[in-house]
Parts: sequence; structure tokens; C-alpha cells
Amino acid sequence: MTASRLVPGPVTVRVPAKVNLELLVGPLRDDGFHTLATVYQAVGLYDDVTVAAADTWGVSVSGALAAGVPTDADNLGLRAARLLADRYAGGPAHVGIRKGIPVAGGMAGGSADAAAALVGLDQLWDLGLDRDELEEVAAELGSDVPFLVSGGTAMGSGRGERLAPVLARGTYHWVFALAEGGLSTPEVYAECDRLRAGTVVPEPVATPALMAALRTGDPHELAPQLTNDLQPAAISLRPELGETLDAGMEYGALAGVVSGSGPTIAFLVENNEAGIDLAVALTASGVVRDVRRAAGPVHGAHVIHQRAD
Repeated sequence: MTASRLVPGPVTVRVPAKVNLELLVGPLRDDGFHTLATVYQAVGLYDDVTVAAADTWGVSVSGALAAGVPTDADNLGLRAARLLADRYAGGPAHVGIRKGIPVAGGMAGGSADAAAALVGLDQLWDLGLDRDELEEVAAELGSDVPFLVSGGTAMGSGRGERLAPVLARGTYHWVFALAEGGLSTPEVYAECDRLRAGTVVPEPVATPALMAALRTGDPHELAPQLTNDLQPAAISLRPELGETLDAGMEYGALAGVVSGSGPTIAFLVENNEAGIDLAVALTASGVVRDVRRAAGPVHGAHVIHQRAD
């Protein structure tokens, strides 16, 4: 298949962040990755990514959370665009990213931009790819990218890129405590390996109790099932994250967990009103840099605007 024609006008795609409700990390594999068993939920913090035909490849980043996002060939959104172009003879294009997802915060902001670029360019270049085809390309870019193409709630295996749907009822409300600076995902995994050195690490398997809790739609049932094998490593590297977790629980969260490789802390709350109360309390306490509230699950990358020139 080739990009047979350009659909006129830029295409803007909205893409959510993710939280790992469960992140179980297996032993280090020969390829340098770890086998994972994880349950993703897409939550309503968004980046907007606009793709447009251009004379040369390029990327720009804007928004309050733009600091630290690469604007060169390392940008994951641009890498996604060029990979799709190589596969289907499209391009060049410009990728414009407006950041609303925390950067290097364990919420897959870069992966979200890659997913959005794929969805937007599929539309711009009139490729007609289905979700399975987009997820196949996405898996070449990173473990979280395929999930953010579709969103919702899903179980990930392998490196996290092999997806299976999960039945989840109801809406869950979250408060995200943002920390100063980011955490390097490779460094967190390396610290996890160091902390577990000398122990037998089993192959990870998703927990039936978590699946059962999601079927109830009750946050009180879900709260005790939240877990992240990377959390001890993240706290080892950034001890203040433990203080943030303690503060959130003291101020009324049902549960708290480090989001992905951190350093963002995800607090599950009972409802929207409880989320407002917790966000106010955490902000007033001074233990966090900033907070964001969101609900999930939400849809993955989706077109919100296409201009017909």
C-alpha cells in the first residue's frame, strides 16, 4: 500500500495519558527487556497532535508542559511519522505537539504522541489502516504505543505491546501528583534489577483479583488491587515519592501507586468531589509540584479536527 493522495488540510488528533493499574515485572530477557504483565487504563489528560504536509520533516512542541520534550529526531512523534512514511511512501510532514501530559512522568506522554502521529497521518495520507495495522506499526516504536492507539482498559503482555481487552465497568476518578523533574525509565528498571538481585523473579501473570475488581465498577474494590513492581525502585531513586504517597492517603485517597516508572503518583479517589478535595489538600500541603485530575477509561487517539483547504 502507498499513500495514494493527500487529504487536504492539517489533521489534529487528541490522545490520552495512561496509568498502569497493575505493573508486574518479570526477569530480564536476553534482548534487554523485561517480560511484563500489566493492565493499562487510558485517562483524560491529553496531548493534541497536529500533522500537516510540509516541504521538510519537522516537529514543534508547545504548552505549559513542553519543557524537556525533544524537538529533533529523538522526538517519538516525529519518529512515528517517519516510520509510517517509510512503510507507506508518505511524507514529508510536520508534527505539532501541544502538551497536556506530564513529561517523563510515567504516563506515556511520548508514546501518546507517537500513537497520535500514526492516527493523524493515516487520515492525512488516506491510508485506510485499521486499528490492528496501526498497532502493529506502533509496537515498533515502544511498549506503550499500541495501547494508546485504542485506549480504554486493556491487558498488556510481552513488553506490554501485546494487548487483550479487559472488561471494566464504571468510571474511575484519579488525582495525579506531579513531581519536580522526571525519572529515566531505563534507570528505574536497572534499580529494580539491583533491588531484586539474588532473588528468583517469576514470570508475571495478571492478577485475577484485579480483573474481578474492574468488573464491579467499584473504586473501593479496585483500590487494594493497584500494584507496581517498579514502585520500590522509583522510591529508592526518589525517596520523596514515599512522602507524597503517605500524604495522599492521609488526605483521603482510596489508594496510591507510582504511575509506570514514575515519578508521577496516581491516587484513586471515590468520585469527582473527592478528587477536588484531594487535589486542594495536596496543593496546600506543598509536598507536590502540581496536581492534575482526570477520569478513565477514555478512548485512545482520535481525530478531533481536519481542515479542508
